[in-house]
Amino acid sequence: MKSYSISYILFPILLVAFLVESAGAAEGEKDGVYIVYMGAATGSSKKGHAQLMSSVLKRRKNALVQSYEHGISGFAARLSAAEAQSIAKKPGVVSVFPDPVYQLHTTRSWDFLKYGTDIVIDSRPHSDSNSSSAEYVAVIGILDTGISPESESFRGKDLGPIPSRWNGTCGDAHDFCNGKIIGARSYNSPDDDDDEGLDNAPRDTIGHGTHVASTAAGTMVTDASYYGLATGNAKGGSPGSRIAMYRVCTRYGCQGSSILAAFSDAIKDGVDILSLSLGSPASYMFDYKEDPIAIGAFHAVENGITVVCSGGNDGPSEETVTNVAPWILTVAATTIDRKFESNVVLQGKKVVKGEAINFADIGTSPVHPFLYGKSAKKTDATESEARNCNPDSMDGEMIKGKIVLCDNDDNSYTIHDKEDEVQSLGGIGLVLVDDKTSGVASNYNEFPLTVISSKDAPAILSYLNSTKNPVATILPSTVVSQYKPAPTVAYFSSRGPSSLSRNILKPDIAAPGVDILAAWMANDTEVTLKGKESPKFNIISGTSMSCPHISGMAAVIKSQYPSWSPSAIKSAIMSTASQINNMKAPITAELGAIATAYDYGAGEISTSEALQPGLVYETTTIDYLNFLCCHGYNTSTIEVISKYVPDGFTCPKESSVDMISNINYPSIAVFNLTGKQSKSITRTLTNIAGDGNSTYSLTIEATSGLTITVSPN
Repeated sequence: MKSYSISYILFPILLVAFLVESAGAAEGEKDGVYIVYMGAATGSSKKGHAQLMSSVLKRRKNALVQSYEHGISGFAARLSAAEAQSIAKKPGVVSVFPDPVYQLHTTRSWDFLKYGTDIVIDSRPHSDSNSSSAEYVAVIGILDTGISPESESFRGKDLGPIPSRWNGTCGDAHDFCNGKIIGARSYNSPDDDDDEGLDNAPRDTIGHGTHVASTAAGTMVTDASYYGLATGNAKGGSPGSRIAMYRVCTRYGCQGSSILAAFSDAIKDGVDILSLSLGSPASYMFDYKEDPIAIGAFHAVENGITVVCSGGNDGPSEETVTNVAPWILTVAATTIDRKFESNVVLQGKKVVKGEAINFADIGTSPVHPFLYGKSAKKTDATESEARNCNPDSMDGEMIKGKIVLCDNDDNSYTIHDKEDEVQSLGGIGLVLVDDKTSGVASNYNEFPLTVISSKDAPAILSYLNSTKNPVATILPSTVVSQYKPAPTVAYFSSRGPSSLSRNILKPDIAAPGVDILAAWMANDTEVTLKGKESPKFNIISGTSMSCPHISGMAAVIKSQYPSWSPSAIKSAIMSTASQINNMKAPITAELGAIATAYDYGAGEISTSEALQPGLVYETTTIDYLNFLCCHGYNTSTIEVISKYVPDGFTCPKESSVDMISNINYPSIAVFNLTGKQSKSITRTLTNIAGDGNSTYSLTIEATSGLTITVSPN
């Protein structure tokens, strides 16, 4: 393989400026669980780790929460604030910080990726193929809420032997391992008390982990649906890959100490891909050395594991993307070419299109009284509260027996709060006006609730104001296939730029994350219709759903090219992405504006082109070390963090965030390039197209006001 260096020179003509607010001060330290991070697990660090942990246990027998020994050195322990401060000053300690709690980023999607946006479909094996027939079988480790092994999506029959390199275990959960699921571990949070009988098994009691795992690597299940909706074949991105589940989340969140323990175990177990559909909220971003996900991912990548994380659900505001470390593959969410329509029918059979998942049974004829929430305003409520159908804002006597039109523009309450309020007052249906959520079909079970766009609201308001006795009905959901345009960037998908490192473009890539059908845990009463059996599949949305699409594709690439590094896999996925929708036009955001790299990174994943990228950008260990230098870490700290620091390595003189643009990343981001400045950016590309000579042509698409020249051309 040959490597080539390319220099990009950027000349701005127009002023481009970004304002950065400095982060607020951290909360005052207090007694509790702290994570003591001691860098990479090496021979010398293990000795210091054991001594330091021993000194803590001498003071308090039940102090230890977790110990990290594989790839990562450190531990989590119950400490006083004074103890934490004292330990932070010890030699070999990189950081000591309170144990954070992270949140979850809560069939057809793979077919859409295969046929919806790709211009050329590769006839070679791709994501549909069963990689169990290949020489190398990838193992996807998933950090989530657990898994339901009885799901048809996790059948282990005819998959062949478990990879001999696998070192994982199912612990006491022997019934979980079946050839498809080959690892299952569980981690209680520090507050759990086993004496109270809390379940410490890897079984999914939330549904999220089962959904994620089947999206990434579920085997084919025919005639899958959610009560008849989205009927088709459900399969994961890499059906032949094996699954290792690390249950780190409960209904109360995902403890950082558990996440770091799972990373440590996964490194020892020998996974190839790690998939995390969870992260911190945009309002509270951690520095890399105090972020268990960034820490664990760094050491996983050092050990050859590709780490894929969801980018968060705090969009569409800027600077909301999370999991932004350059060694992480960060995923945004997009729609697919399928919608769930639940239409409103007015008098005269006039139809207004709505979107939702509901199984309403109030008839197809418009015979039900219909009113605007504002018209039922209580005397002590504001007009805004009533038209938004906020709790305690409407007169129950006026709502009873009626379908209610509600706005959703004050952000004071959730849609489900409004639903509960209307139902509690005796309302029989709800029509919600909301442009942002109209692109995502939430599930309202039997209650007749649908979401319409603001452009359709005036027609309804005109009808309500011009009719003495307005009537309407809400139809149950139906599926609209081959919807255009698709994909679009989901409104909830967190946006860049990264608030931590603006010279690294985040998110990296986009994938389907809206209305995704996948396996679900059994006996979930919350999604079960009255009088029906519990569904085996469910439809949910979030970057939680887009993340396993990328994890599955990464596993396909790893199965076909076992020697590829995590950065080569990332580069292949990013450099072959598409920015074009199924109308051969640019991908747009939720309200129709053309999407940007801060919305979708490199673009929408291509499941065929990613297997033949031609050139890849290898981000080396030195690149990551230089990134840490430019982020403000000194050489001595970096030598503790990484086990692969070359002899004689020192941080570049005058390291600064401006130099981050020159790490060999598969995208280019330059912050605060202003006036008539020019900046030279260098990238090294490796030709993986074969032993023969290859010719590549160059296309430049520069935004207005920016001149770009490339050498060689």
